[in-house]
Parts: sequence; structure tokens; C-alpha cells
Amino acid sequence: MTDASRDSAQAYAPDPRNAEVQVYVNGAFVPRDQAVVSIFDAGFGLGDGVWEGLRLVRGRILSLEAHLDRLYEGANAIRLQIGMDRQALAGEIHRTLSVNGMQDGAHLRLMVTRGIKSTINQDPRFVQGGPTIVILAEYKRPDPARKARGLRLMTSAIRCSTPDVFDLRLNSHSRLNFIQALNQAIDMGADEALMLDDRGFVASCNSTNFFIVRGDDLWTSDGGCCFNGITRATVIRLWREAGGTVREGDFTLAQTYGADEAFVTGTLGGITPVASIDGRPLRAGLPGRVTGRVDQLYTAYAEG
Repeated sequence: MTDASRDSAQAYAPDPRNAEVQVYVNGAFVPRDQAVVSIFDAGFGLGDGVWEGLRLVRGRILSLEAHLDRLYEGANAIRLQIGMDRQALAGEIHRTLSVNGMQDGAHLRLMVTRGIKSTINQDPRFVQGGPTIVILAEYKRPDPARKARGLRLMTSAIRCSTPDVFDLRLNSHSRLNFIQALNQAIDMGADEALMLDDRGFVASCNSTNFFIVRGDDLWTSDGGCCFNGITRATVIRLWREAGGTVREGDFTLAQTYGADEAFVTGTLGGITPVASIDGRPLRAGLPGRVTGRVDQLYTAYAEG
């Protein structure tokens, strides 16, 4: 990880043990520097596949069933046959952790593509065999310095897609529009891009889901044009169970600028405070009282 990447919403604390990890590739384990897929793989050539990010905390994979729900629902939507049932795939995930001796502080990337094709084109009928399944487990903990500094967000000109164009509930390998948005944010001196929907309402960030805090209430988008975030759903549930109010609906940039606090959610980072939006510091500063309470609730859930 470079010094520049430590400003990312995906920043993590470096760990030398990652140099020795064994990567699961279609049932076999290989050293990370030997883990490869074919240039004819549909995921490499076309972004044709689905994936999940998973977090291991104290021997438990957070929300494993919810992640498998999302993976299999996405695979079904694009008519991708994973080739094993949920129980078998969960077993391979745990086997990957066991081979690497991991019990805590790990992040896994589970990737399933349509597999190797006779030639690179869009037609799924050119697939020659079964899917490609890769499970990469690495030691990754959220960077505490990143949380302490907070994220600088800039609003991107790239919009989140609507379900009729590309449904973001599909956790697809194709991420080019979000990379474009992030490049814009980086070029403007920010860490992450804030993205609007097709009507100009706030939707999400380029790799995380977005919340603002007004008073003691959490505001987030209606979910139509944002990621189907599992951490997002967990935060909504935890805050409501604690007696708080979550408003899921449309809100504007002007309302965002007037927020007391803001934070983003994601599997790796959990809860990450936002320091500024389009150069405007949040009114409550860092750390925000409500964001801190949300972080406490989520940490208790994750470590419970």
C-alpha cells in the first residue's frame, strides 16, 4: 500500500503476514504471487461476475448468511451457475481461513466469474466450462488514523445508475463508473466521491454507503440507486433498535451541507466519519457525537 492510498475510504493497516497468504483458486491453494486466472476468463475480459467482501472478527464472519444471500441472488440475476450450494461454498470460505491460520482481523474477497471462454465476447454461450471461484483472505484492519482524520468527500459529475440501467443491488465486478467518480474526487484533492442519482438526490459514495446526521436522526438514501450494503442495513437496524430514527428517502446536496455530521459504511472500514463535503467542514466537527455512538453500536455488534 502506498502512502497516497492511506487516504482512501478502503485504507487498512499494513500487515507483513499478507506476503505469505495462500489464495483459493478453483479448489486449490496457491501462494499469492502465483494466483492467476486465464486471459480468456469472463471476469477478466468483461467484468462478468459477482463478488463479496467478508470480514472476520474474533473467529466469526460478519453477516455471512446475508453475504451469501446477496451473492446467490446476484448470480441468479445474471444466470451464472456457481456450481456449489451455499453450504459447500461456506465450507470453502472457512477452509481458506483454516489453511491460512486466520482467526481474527481478516478481510476476504470472494469472487465468482462466469469462467473461461473460447474467445472474449459478451455471449455467455462461449463459456467452455464451470465458473472461476477465487477466495482471497488477507489480514486487514481498518486504519485508525483514517478514522481519526475523517474522509474528505467531493461530489462527482458521474451519477449512480438507476435499476433500469444497471441495478446496484448486483454486486458486479464491473466498477468502471465508480472508478471514474473516484478519479474525479482524487483530482480535486478528496478521498472519496459523493455520488447523486439521476434526479440529483444524494445516493452513495463510490465504494461506500453514505449517511448524514441531523440532530439525533440518521438520513440515508431510499436505496434505489445505492449499493445493497450489508453494513448499511446493519447500521439502520442497530440505530432503530437503540431507539433512534433513520430516515430513508430523498435528500439534496443543500441538506447535506447543512448536516451536523456524516459518515460512510462498508465491510472493511465499518463506520468511517466524514470530515468535509465539497470543502465544507461538517458543523459538529470530529469526532461527531452521534457518529461515535453509531460506531460504538456497530463495534459491539461486530465483536459480540
